[in-house]
Amino acid sequence: MSTINRRQFAKTAAFAAAAPFLLPARVWANPPSKRLNLGFIGMGKMADGHLGGFLGYDDVQVLAIAEVAKIRRDHGIERVHKAYAKQRESGAYKGCDGYNDFRQLLARKDIDAVVIGTPDHWHTIPAVLAAQAKKDIYCEKPLTVTVAEARAVVNAARANNVVFQTGSQQRTEFGGKFRTAVELVRSGRLGKIKTVRVGVGGPSKPCDLPEQPVPEGIDWNLWLGPAPERPFNDVLCPKDVHKHFPQWRSYREYAGGGLSDMGAHHFDIAQWALGMDENGPVEILPPADPAATSGLVFKYANGVEVIHGGPSGCTFEGSEGTLYVDRNKIESNPATLLTAPRGERAFRLPDIGPSHKRNWLDCIKSRQKPVADVAIGASTSILCTLGNLGYQLHRPLKWDPKKEQFLNDAEANKLLSRPGRGEWK
Repeated sequence: MSTINRRQFAKTAAFAAAAPFLLPARVWANPPSKRLNLGFIGMGKMADGHLGGFLGYDDVQVLAIAEVAKIRRDHGIERVHKAYAKQRESGAYKGCDGYNDFRQLLARKDIDAVVIGTPDHWHTIPAVLAAQAKKDIYCEKPLTVTVAEARAVVNAARANNVVFQTGSQQRTEFGGKFRTAVELVRSGRLGKIKTVRVGVGGPSKPCDLPEQPVPEGIDWNLWLGPAPERPFNDVLCPKDVHKHFPQWRSYREYAGGGLSDMGAHHFDIAQWALGMDENGPVEILPPADPAATSGLVFKYANGVEVIHGGPSGCTFEGSEGTLYVDRNKIESNPATLLTAPRGERAFRLPDIGPSHKRNWLDCIKSRQKPVADVAIGASTSILCTLGNLGYQLHRPLKWDPKKEQFLNDAEANKLLSRPGRGEWK
């Protein structure tokens, strides 16, 4: 991805809209000076869910939504208007603006922070431009689709001192199961960790979907953005307000398959438990069968192997037993590894509460790093990308996690970035 600079962002200033209609202070628990003005970039299934969550906070006001499909953009705006209308004496509200192009939203000086819920190939550019505009960011996982993009996002966030939360909510939610697992592993309850098995979907594949006519109200060129030119297909961009996860996530041009989709959650937990939040493996070993979609091994410098495969979730195998955790359960063998009391000297994570969104909002106020800071999201995203490249190239790869380069492999290093299309080069 080419460098995105302030001059490029400045070109979007002409898009700036008129100031929004702000809700009167009497309908809020918090005065205007303590409310966060929020914009949404993307309004698919995940972003729609996030919208409902943020509408429930009285220290947030949603001012704008950017989405390339008019039907979803209008749906989001209507949700905002209905939610805020209930809080006004008149029972009416029309203060949320809609944009086709996210750059119009970013040009608004009254928006403090953004939620990025686009397809994965559209995370990097909005994130970098939002950081350059000094807007705090909540971005869905996986953070990026290439290693170079991950580094660009981290650099932009750090250079502009923005609070950046990656949407890896297993660090805060699901009843604290994953936090318990991390605390037990890092307390040494399982003894020396030998292997971690991460059960998620397979790697990405090239997109070969047939052509369909572009529906009215969808800006297909903008949906593609930096991705290669190809005809429309509603598997990639649904025509309606949908309740399913579209399968753009399966295709290499836009995402990293199930390996990166749920992998961005479960590999994140694996690295957190291993104390590798901003580190990574030193070797990637693909399975012997070139057609296999699981079995790849990440080897770490300390000898631990993280294996892509096994039951959904994370299985930690140590010298004293095993621990399995998923969103619905946590269990150990022997059972006492989980049930025995923990001493005062056991490792404990800081108490940050049960809400990923609330953690971000609180950190915006304190200017502290959130639990899934941008560097953590980048590290997990890079790990998933390395796995996809291991399956794609199907040969052992040696990796330098500090330099973020493959050792003695020019072909593999060329795949750490990708050219953008058209104006997004």
